[in-house]
Amino acid sequence: MDARQVLAFWTLAEEHRLEVCLDGGWAVDALLGQQTRAHGDLDIALPAAKGQALRALLGARGFAEVAQPDSREHNFVLVHPDGAVIDVHSYVLNADGSNGGGVPYVAEHLTGTGLILGQTVRCVPPGYLVEFHTGYAVDETDWHDVRLLCERFDLPVPRVFAPFRSDESKP
Repeated sequence: MDARQVLAFWTLAEEHRLEVCLDGGWAVDALLGQQTRAHGDLDIALPAAKGQALRALLGARGFAEVAQPDSREHNFVLVHPDGAVIDVHSYVLNADGSNGGGVPYVAEHLTGTGLILGQTVRCVPPGYLVEFHTGYAVDETDWHDVRLLCERFDLPVPRVFAPFRSDESKP
């Protein structure tokens, strides 16, 4: 997805009070204030109670839910014929901000802000985005995102990225 598609979705979601928070690569680029790489999709965090409203809103605009190997109640993908892909991660928060179900976000995970084409958007804060890039087999794209976040926000690079760091010192 390109920045214009992301911003169009953001505007629509805001108009319908869906409480979207960007996650993944677009959250990284929003925090950095510029697009740093191509993105195949837009990852979003969404209150589970807003899931049906999102499906209806985007369904009326040509999006269809496409089953993925990891699809489940709180993780689903919506695809538009023009190629736009929205990867939805829904959650339930308890009154105290702790996770009450779905994807294990807590309130603090949803407190960042960034910019896409000059528009302020909610996104996962940098420290949490770096943390979310661990716990699985990371690749060059993960390293790209984490390296830029750690450099910009003076964060420590997680150990899982040590093999990528050693590649930088090779001639």
